[in-house]
Formats: sequence, C-alpha cells, structure tokens
Amino acid sequence: MIGFSFFNGIWLNAFLINFLLIFLGQKIPVLTKKGWIHAGALGTLLLGSIGWKGWLSVCIYLLLGTLVTKIGYKTKASRGIAEARGGKRGPVNVWGSAATGCLLAVLSCFWTDYLPFFMVGFAASFAAKLSDTFSSEIGKRFGRRTFLITTLKPVSPGTEGAISVEGSLAGLLGSLIMTVVMIYLSVISGLYVALIVLSSGYVATILESYIGAIAQNKIEWLSNELVNFIQTSLAAIISIFLYLYLI
Repeated sequence: MIGFSFFNGIWLNAFLINFLLIFLGQKIPVLTKKGWIHAGALGTLLLGSIGWKGWLSVCIYLLLGTLVTKIGYKTKASRGIAEARGGKRGPVNVWGSAATGCLLAVLSCFWTDYLPFFMVGFAASFAAKLSDTFSSEIGKRFGRRTFLITTLKPVSPGTEGAISVEGSLAGLLGSLIMTVVMIYLSVISGLYVALIVLSSGYVATILESYIGAIAQNKIEWLSNELVNFIQTSLAAIISIFLYLYLI
C-alpha cells in the first residue's frame, strides 16, 4: 500500500506520469480539453494513493464507457438522446463518475487498516457507473420497449428513470465486466467479494433509475452528475456494508 507522503517522490511521479499521458493523448476524442486536465488530476490522486492497478482499472472504465457511448451514436443523436459534445466527457462528468472512488482511494492512505473496505467500495463504485453507462447507452439504442421504473408505463427512450429489458441486461453485463477487471488487476480478490461488488453495482444502478424517475425532473439542482455521484456512493456504501457483515 502506498502511504500518503509527499516526500517520497511517489506523488511527484504520479503527477508527471499522468500529465505526460494527458499531453500525449489529449487529441483522442474521449474528453474535452478541460476534461483531460481534470482526468490528469484524478489520475494523479489514484496513482499516488492506490498504485498503478487501481489507476489502470479506472482507465479501462473510461475506455469501455466511451466505446459503449459510441455504439449507435448517430441514431441516438437523431433522436435527441445522445450524450452531448459527441460523447466527450467534461470535468463534471469526470468527477460525477469518479469522485466517490477517488475519495475512497485517498482515504485508504490514512486508514490502512481498513484498506479492504475502501477497495471494495472503490470497485463497486466503478462497477455501478459502468453498469449505468451500459444500461443507458444500450437501452437508448436497442431497447424495443421502454418503461418508467416506478409505474412500468411506456415512455420514450432517454426519459429519466426509463428502463428496458435490453438496457437492464446490458447494465448487468457492465457491472460484471468491471468486477472482472477489478479481480484481474487484484484491486479486490475472492469470489464472494466479487459477488458483492457485482450485485452492489447493479443494485445501485436500479436505485439510480428510481431517483431519476422520482426526483430528477422535480428538483432543479439535481443534475445527472450529482445523481451519478449519489449512485456510486450508494454502491460503495452497500458493498462495504455487505463486506462487513458477510465476509
């Protein structure tokens, strides 16, 4: 585990590595210019606090999320339900998705005795976000029948709180893929821990749909990014609770 010390060179190296990569990769149509800068700050915090494996898991999350967003983008854009800016993520998107995981990573430097709890929450937060991205993007493009999660009444694709069979299955796949990534990179270990991360991520995605249906259109300040933060936080809390009582 990497301690929280600014005097051992780890944080300086993390900063230099991330911003060198940002400089080289900023022309790739994944993030906006400001989004790349904030991604560099995020990457520095992750690499400095939990090392390259945790950092790489988030890079993979970003890549997979971008790829699934691009699926059927022209069709979604013609319907007015595609992500803005051609699918590029800005600063609020970066932190809405990753603030929970980043906070847990940094906290693990201060309370190393609780590292397993922090890493389970970290993994679950990104499993939830990839689940949400898969569910939303696949559902908007391929969902044949879309329903409001609270009433099961038919609604248009892209409606806040809308679900479809195709999107729901894709969401489960997204949570599974991110869980496998976390296992493969040794961010978490063990079958039961993997099941906790998988289920917590997916349950949080379902809860996010409820929040969207019940509150998002009624509360002006409840943005998509804030809902994303709530969703990832719920995933982390659920996973830590399950880990505490089941493992």
